[in-house]
Amino acid sequence: MGRLYIQHLSGDKIYKCKFCKVDSASHDDIVSKEFQGRYGRGYLMKNVVNISIGPREPRHLSTGLHTVNDIYCSSCQQLIGWRYEKAFEESQKYKEGRYILEKARVLKDGW
Repeated sequence: MGRLYIQHLSGDKIYKCKFCKVDSASHDDIVSKEFQGRYGRGYLMKNVVNISIGPREPRHLSTGLHTVNDIYCSSCQQLIGWRYEKAFEESQKYKEGRYILEKARVLKDGW
């Protein structure tokens, strides 16, 4: 078993894993706060850190069919959201390569 590399983010407003307090994303990377996750509200993010990515799977979401990967905290392996791999509707293509962080699974640090 190797040593776990944890990336620490700089800035005033950081989202952290609710379970182990490892940095997950910067407030500066928010695209939208108007998303619905499995556990309530979610944030659409340009970038997240300290994650592991689960297998690709088709999922019917409120905006149609997407191919997604669940994302897990790389430190504690708790589910914290998902990554949009492919959107099948043209109006949803902007989500490809972006991430949903579940508001209920992260903490705000710095505000």
